[in-house]
Amino acid sequence: MVETVLLALLTGFLVGVIFRAVHLPLPAPPVLAGVMGIVGIFLGGRAYEWVVGRYFS
Repeated sequence: MVETVLLALLTGFLVGVIFRAVHLPLPAPPVLAGVMGIVGIFLGGRAYEWVVGRYFS
């Protein structure tokens, strides 16, 4: 799992460098709102798995 996270971070970093190098806007939402949106999606998915696993298995 750690390898996947590091690979995702490296990929995102390289995309940021490439986009800035060719003078394009970064393909990301505003920093805090974007991070919170991703965290919300992750937590929602985990909550669904927990509810389905606990009550419907």
